[in-house]
Amino acid sequence: MDSTVTPDKNKTPTQPKRSRRTRIIGILIAIVAMGGLGWLAWHLVHQQPQGAPGGAGRQGAGGPGAGRGGPGGGRGMPATTVGVGKAEHADIPIVLDALGTVTPAAVATVRPQVGGVLQKILFTEGQLVKQGQVLATIDPRPSQMALLQATGQRQRDEAQLESAKVTLGRYQTLLQQDSIARQDVDTQAALVKQLQGAVTTDKAAEGIAQINLGYTQVRAPIAGRVGLRTVDIGNLVASSDANGIAVITQQSPIDVEFAVPQDHLPAIQARINANATLPATALDRTRTRELAQGRFMALDNQVDTSTGTVKAKARFGNEASKLFPNQFVNVRLQVNVIKNAITVPVTALRHGANGDYVYVLDPQTRTVKLTNVKRGEEDAERVEIASGLTGGETVITEGADRLKDGAKVTLPGEHPARGAGVQGRQGAQDGAQQGQHRRRQQQEGAAQ
Repeated sequence: MDSTVTPDKNKTPTQPKRSRRTRIIGILIAIVAMGGLGWLAWHLVHQQPQGAPGGAGRQGAGGPGAGRGGPGGGRGMPATTVGVGKAEHADIPIVLDALGTVTPAAVATVRPQVGGVLQKILFTEGQLVKQGQVLATIDPRPSQMALLQATGQRQRDEAQLESAKVTLGRYQTLLQQDSIARQDVDTQAALVKQLQGAVTTDKAAEGIAQINLGYTQVRAPIAGRVGLRTVDIGNLVASSDANGIAVITQQSPIDVEFAVPQDHLPAIQARINANATLPATALDRTRTRELAQGRFMALDNQVDTSTGTVKAKARFGNEASKLFPNQFVNVRLQVNVIKNAITVPVTALRHGANGDYVYVLDPQTRTVKLTNVKRGEEDAERVEIASGLTGGETVITEGADRLKDGAKVTLPGEHPARGAGVQGRQGAQDGAQQGQHRRRQQQEGAAQ
C-alpha cells in the first residue's frame, strides 16, 4: 500500500489571499484614521466652545476688520504693536528751498590809469586786500617830470601876472592925473585878466600832473580777494589794457542769486511790503551743512516765461569765507512763520481715498480711530493740521499700514495677551502633528 501523502492543492492559494486581504483592511483603517484626524484638526481650528475664556476678547481685539481676517487684529490674532506721537502746538516756518549761485557783491578789474613800466607787484595771488591798498608800482619818473614842468609853467605865468598888476596900478594913477590915455589903461587891465586865466590853466595842469604821479601807485578800488595776476614786472602797462593787472572780488558781504516760483510771489511781496526781514540760509549741495546765515535782498522786475520763475537775491555776511563766487548752494528762505499751530509727526499723516487722515489712539481701550484731517504747511519733521485735531491727541506714527478703524493696538514695551483662539490654533497644530505621527506608525505597521 503506497503511503505517499499527496499535497492538498486547495489549501496552497488560500494563504496568499488571506495575507492580501489583511493588508487591504489595514490600509482602509489607516485611511479612515487619517480622515478622522483631519476632521478633528479642522473642528479644533474653526470652532470655539461657548463661554471659553478669551472668546469675547478675541472678537473685540480685531476691530471692524477682525471677522474678515484683515490687518489690525483678525480672528484670534494678537493686537498690533505701534509707535505713537503727540499732536502738539508749535511754530511752523513756511520755507522756500531753491538752488542758487553765489555772486560777489562787487567785482573790479585793477587797471593802471597811467602808462609806464611795471616796477613792483605788492600783492600775493589770492590775498585778501583792503580798499586803497597799494598793489603795484609803475615807474614814476615820467610823471614826476610832467609835474615839474607844469609847476614851472605856473610859476612863470604867476610872475608875469604880478608884473602886469603893478603896471596896471601905475597906469590907473597916471589916469587920475590925466597923464595917460584911457586906452592904455584898458589894454593893461585886459592883459592882467589874460595872465590870470593862464595861471588858472597852469594850476589845473599842475594838478593833473600831481594826480598822474599818484596813479603810478596802483591801489585796490574795493576790498576783497585778489585773483591771479595777468602781468609780470618789467612789462609796459597802460590804461587801455583789457585784462588789467588782476581782478578783485568782494566776498564779505556776498550775494546768492536764486529762482523763486511765480506762485510764491504774493506771499513774498506781502512780507516785503510789511518791511519784514526774511531770514535766508545757505546750505551745501547735500543740504546737511550750513554755510552762512543772511537775509533776503530783492526780487527781479519780471518773470522768466521759459521757467515761470523770478530771480531773487539774498545777502550773506560770509565772515567765515565759506561762500565762494560762482559756487552752487542750496538756499532756504523763511517766508513766514505760523504761530501756535497744531502739528503731528510727518509719519503720522496718511492719505486715502477720502483725503488725509490720522489714527488717534484711545489710551483707555487701546483702540484707534480713523480721523480725517486737513493738512497745512510742513517742515522736515512735523506737519500742520489745519482742521480735524484740537491738540494733545496721541496719534499712530508707526505700524499704521496694518490698522483699521477700531483696531486694538499695543504700545512698545507692553506684552499683548494671546486670545483663546490663538491657544486653540496652537492646540490644533499640536494635534495635527500627533495625528501625522500616528499615521506614520500605522503605515509602517501595515507595511510590515
